[in-house]
Amino acid sequence: MEVSGADTDGHEFKNAEEMWMEQVGNPTKRTQWYREGLGYWQGLDASVDGVLGGYGYVNDTDIMGSEVFLKSILAERFPFAGKDRPLVALDCGSGIGRVTKNLLIRYFNEVDLVEPVSHFLEAARQSLAPENNGASDVHKPANFFCVPLQEFTPDAGRYDVIWVQWCIGHLTDDDFISFFRRAKLGLKAGGIFILKENIAKSGFILDKEDRSITRSDVYYKDLFHHCGLYAYKSRDQTGFPEELFPVKMYALTTENKPSEELLHPITLLSALDC
Repeated sequence: MEVSGADTDGHEFKNAEEMWMEQVGNPTKRTQWYREGLGYWQGLDASVDGVLGGYGYVNDTDIMGSEVFLKSILAERFPFAGKDRPLVALDCGSGIGRVTKNLLIRYFNEVDLVEPVSHFLEAARQSLAPENNGASDVHKPANFFCVPLQEFTPDAGRYDVIWVQWCIGHLTDDDFISFFRRAKLGLKAGGIFILKENIAKSGFILDKEDRSITRSDVYYKDLFHHCGLYAYKSRDQTGFPEELFPVKMYALTTENKPSEELLHPITLLSALDC
């Protein structure tokens, strides 16, 4: 990816290839990248404030923005959902089950959670237990997978929606592409990915503390192309504090058929670029 960037110490890189070569250029470095990233989260509390980096108060705003986006997609892509067949979602990088409990479980009959931090996943299991008003007979968590995304392969044809939020920055570009190529096989016919992530204004920013990368919109679209994914719809998250990164939501499909709201001159060019 021919975009320049920098790390949180101010060191600049000519392009992403140079950065990745420095960070994960051999098997030992790659193992260290993922070990240190996992270790960062293992040291945090299993709470909303913990998983949101001290910004727990943005939880409600985040969920509201996600719900508006999700409802528009469900109305367009799954108008008869729940009547003819149950809806199933996968929550990637689920943490303590924050998104599942506050959003996904209200719209999907089953939700699977995948999360590599064991004490986060155990907190999710407890939070989503029926006695904690986290589930019902028709809306419930089904499986809890304690696996990092770079090693996870979903069951074929299981999911209507695969939700990926605030976790894909921990994957290298190669593992990003590999994950989505595997995960595509986990979608049902007509299924869709929803990716919600921080966005760099240009290029990329490498966080040396938690071993993650914040990519620009252009960077993401290049990766989507390599994954064989197309932008069906996108929307900016609003209402977050100015000191935080901008956040964008992408709905991604395996077919090049953008939503009607994308079909206007400016956005159409971006969709075709994907």
